[in-house]
Formats: sequence, C-alpha cells, structure tokens
Amino acid sequence: MLIPSIDILGGRVVQLEQGERLALASDDLDGWIARFTGFPVVQLIDLDAAMSRGDNATLVRRVTSTLPCQVGGGIRTVDRAADLLDTGARFVILGSALFGPEGVNVELAAQFAAACGRDALIAAIDTRGGRVVTHGWTRASSVSPIDALLMLEPYVGAFLYTDVEREGLLQGFDVAAAAALQRSTSRRLIVAGGIRSQQEVDELDRLGIDAVVGMAIYRGLIDVGTT
Repeated sequence: MLIPSIDILGGRVVQLEQGERLALASDDLDGWIARFTGFPVVQLIDLDAAMSRGDNATLVRRVTSTLPCQVGGGIRTVDRAADLLDTGARFVILGSALFGPEGVNVELAAQFAAACGRDALIAAIDTRGGRVVTHGWTRASSVSPIDALLMLEPYVGAFLYTDVEREGLLQGFDVAAAAALQRSTSRRLIVAGGIRSQQEVDELDRLGIDAVVGMAIYRGLIDVGTT
C-alpha cells in the first residue's frame, strides 16, 4: 500500500532531503488534502514539534479532521498521543519518546500501549548508519533497528522504518533491508526513504510492506491517483 505524506514545517507543506535541506515548500495545504482524499491512510508529520521548536497543532487538526492519518512529530507524552487520537488521528507515530540514554524505554512504551491501545501505535525506527536516530534525526542512539523491533514489538501495532540517509534523495529504497526487518517482526511494517517509483511500491506491497512516499509524489514521479 502506498501511503502519501504531508510534512509540515513553519506552517507550510515541505519536503526535506535527509531531514535537513529544504527541497520543496508549498502554502497549498488544502490542495494536498484534496489530492490525497481517497487514500486509506496519509502520513502527517509535524516537523517543528519533532525538532522541539513549536508546533503546527491547528494545521494538524485541519488535516486529521478530513483525512485518515497516522500522525507523528513530537509525541513524547501519553496525554499528547491520547489527545491526537481523540481529535481525529487514526494512528500515532512514536519516536524519540521510546528511546533514552539507556536504550529503548520499554516502561514508557508499555504506558502508551495501556492508555491508547497497542493497535493505535506505530513505533518509528528512524535509522542512520545502522543506529536509531531521534529528536528530528539529530541525535544518534546506541540501538540497532533490529533490537528496537524486538524490544518494542509487544507494545505497538506497527513499525515505521525510515532510512534517513536516503530520505528525499530519490535514490531508491533498499528492499532487501526491508525484507530482513520484516522477518524480525510479526507486526505490520511500513518503510520510507528514497522511494522513487510505483514499481518499488509494488515490490514492497508484494512482500506485505507498506510504503510512505513523499518526494516522488511532490516531484510528479508517482501519480497520486495510483493506490
């Protein structure tokens, strides 16, 4: 399944390369909402919240009131996750909150699951150089993606694996790496980072892996009418 993405930074719809360099920006949020109507789920990320420099809460609520969304960015408390679910999000994506100096914060993951229900939670496994990165991809942890999967599996309904080094570059996704991750978990696997063609999406779909697509849609390489 193709999951289109809406990333919001400073009140605008954006696409970043490797989470850092601004590649595209648009003020037409309503236009993108209209284009993504009909998709089973849309990924919505508040980048300002992810980077701990404010938020775009009003815009997030505008999108979740219209589209079925999996929402991420700065969700670090149980109350915040519950509020997003109560106000329209279908799923919430947990990232930085699940990782600390000691590694995976299993205790907090259990608290999220108890309060929100495991099936509503997606754990973000954002990876650079073979290690999970957090806080808007600015901090490296000592945790490998496989270890993160194994430790968080009891508490979430799905995993979102993002290859940060490929994000936004349209260099293609490492399908073999995705398949290896899928063999390590019984949960639904979603992947992102560098996907550039419908062929890649179809190949991942045949493996039972969902694909988040951003840059390829915004650059016109993938027709958003193709689901």
